[in-house]
Amino acid sequence: ELKSLTSAEILEKVSDSAVPKAGSGVLKLLILAILAGAYIAFGAQASAMVSFNLVADASTFGLGKLISAVVFPVGLMMVVLCGAELFTGNMLMVTGLASKKIKLDGLVRNWVIVWLGNLVGSLIVVALIYWCGVGAMNGGAVGDAMVSVAVGKVTPDWLVLMAKGIMCNVMVCLAVWIGFSARTVVDKVLGTMLPISFFVAAGFEHCVANMFFLPTGLLMKSAGFGAAVANAGALDVTAILYNLSAATVGNIIGGVLVGLAYWFVYARNKAK
Repeated sequence: ELKSLTSAEILEKVSDSAVPKAGSGVLKLLILAILAGAYIAFGAQASAMVSFNLVADASTFGLGKLISAVVFPVGLMMVVLCGAELFTGNMLMVTGLASKKIKLDGLVRNWVIVWLGNLVGSLIVVALIYWCGVGAMNGGAVGDAMVSVAVGKVTPDWLVLMAKGIMCNVMVCLAVWIGFSARTVVDKVLGTMLPISFFVAAGFEHCVANMFFLPTGLLMKSAGFGAAVANAGALDVTAILYNLSAATVGNIIGGVLVGLAYWFVYARNKAK
């Protein structure tokens, strides 16, 4: 009989997984990170496509968020099931550091390479989506919606974005945590889906997803879409970096909190 792992067993598995991540070759790590960035971008694009006209209308906003939340998790499912390196999920490597299985330089090295690789993968998909002419679909309404989404992500206060980033990666890391506990593909799919759906529906900020949403919005704006979107003038490269910095810091804090909380409960005395 297959049973899911206990929290203590998951912690051991998660901390052990940090060892090959910290010692992985640069090229291997970069390629897997590019794949993860692309996978998250795929999920982001799909979620935007199925909900763009619903979230734009106040009367169907909630329904649109629900539909988007159901579709978006396909990105993390591909990361977990196919194998790839995702910056936000790799915050759980802190358990390996706390358990003295890896060193700080190995952890930081992984995070930097994976963040950059995720960005490259996301931008590749951004370019492909733009070249496909997706923005012109439905009379240009899709392009308008993508500009609107991006503008909505660069206008809040930096600390607000960071707080949303914290809450986002608590959910992402719990999804990854559940994925480690699973013994079958079905377990992994259902286990990862629900926490990710929660953060999407709640409107939290995921730095890797934003590596897709924001450049896409900027490209759509440059192509003439979103002319009627309020504050569209605020969307530029500086605004993108503004959001990504806040979301990244928040994602780090949220993920580290999850990892250290479980380490403190189940492994602190063992480490001593």
